[in-house]
Amino acid sequence: MASQRLGRPRDTQIDGTVLAAAREMLTEVGFAGVTMDAVAARAGVGKAAIYRRFGSKAELLFAAAVHGMDIEPPPDTGSLRGDIRAMAGLAHERLSAPAARVVTPALMTEMGRDPALVARFQDTFIAQEHKDLTEIVRRAEARGELPPGQDPTLAHLLLGGPLFLALFAFHHPVDGPLLDDLATVIAEGLIAKGREG
Repeated sequence: MASQRLGRPRDTQIDGTVLAAAREMLTEVGFAGVTMDAVAARAGVGKAAIYRRFGSKAELLFAAAVHGMDIEPPPDTGSLRGDIRAMAGLAHERLSAPAARVVTPALMTEMGRDPALVARFQDTFIAQEHKDLTEIVRRAEARGELPPGQDPTLAHLLLGGPLFLALFAFHHPVDGPLLDDLATVIAEGLIAKGREG
């Protein structure tokens, strides 16, 4: 399974070489033109070495263009709103990078055709993002901003959904003031919901 591949200890030098090769090829030939054989050749590794790390081309290119399994939540800012704003900035930076703008729409198409790919992403990349949002929610609980036991899924959806729509569906410009407003609305909404019990 991809989660096993992505979770096992790895040679970071090989990882970096493979991801760099994948990004270069993505820029040169686009999502459809990238092959595992070509990435392996450019990186100077065997194709088996790539498949030990990534279960498919889609997973490799997402890791190369958006984020891998080594992402961490931003440092504690001292408030739920500040933490969400910091995370929004990181997410926007990742999703608006040129390679990510190529990979993400193609990946959505691939996932629409392949339920197994959806399951692998849920177990790996999405689970890692969820872990980071969980850390932010737990910090807010520790500060008393939220009551204990809040489900981080809502925060994850509220943060990711607007950014994804703005960048890939509406093609709406995303800037600092918009991210500020987004963080304020999400934080205030989560706090209000927490007060309701």
